[in-house]
Amino acid sequence: MKNILIIEDEKDLTELLVFNLEKEGFKMQWSYDGLEGLEAARRDPPDLIVLDLMLPGMMGTDVCKELRKDGRTSQVPVLMLTAKGEEIDRVVGFEVGADDYLVKPFSMRELLLRIRAILRRCDSQPASSAEGGISIGDISIETERHRVLSAGNEVELTSTEYKLLLYLAERPGRVLSRELLLQNVWSYNNVGDTRTVDTHITRLRGKLGKPGDLIKTVRSFGYKIEE
Repeated sequence: MKNILIIEDEKDLTELLVFNLEKEGFKMQWSYDGLEGLEAARRDPPDLIVLDLMLPGMMGTDVCKELRKDGRTSQVPVLMLTAKGEEIDRVVGFEVGADDYLVKPFSMRELLLRIRAILRRCDSQPASSAEGGISIGDISIETERHRVLSAGNEVELTSTEYKLLLYLAERPGRVLSRELLLQNVWSYNNVGDTRTVDTHITRLRGKLGKPGDLIKTVRSFGYKIEE
């Protein structure tokens, strides 16, 4: 039974989410305050956090930053909920480490699809064709340890960023469409926004530094990685 923590100050919405997710077989925790929610996550790390952006106590973006800095919660996936739908708000959410982003109002069906997709993605352990890992230029991926080195320096990636990099690296030189990446990295079929891919690629390049330039944009189609 997967454990989900909801950090949301709208009590009516929280009760609705808890009711529906419990019906789907999830074990639920919840908090109406950002700081209290952060403490709850640290005390008993859940399998997934549904996090509102605008919160009392501590803003959702700050909660997400703290989660990513703490070894106990750094790999816990975060689905961010917000009433803000502008692209800049979406980018900020991904910049602080959110794995996905859902704008209010949303349907319960879409929320469930996204939650299940995130959990499937985290449960799956991508297999590598290279026994000891993969190296492309100055980027090295130690698949057994889920460790990434860029120009000799270890890079901290979220689980989604790691899987995205690994998926590209296992297919060097192959052009991969945004839709294909959504299907195979995010586990989305009919749900998803291809801008999610663009934002994560930008974030990934930034974390990799100069070697991130090995990830090439193929205009109007997608991405590839090659030396």
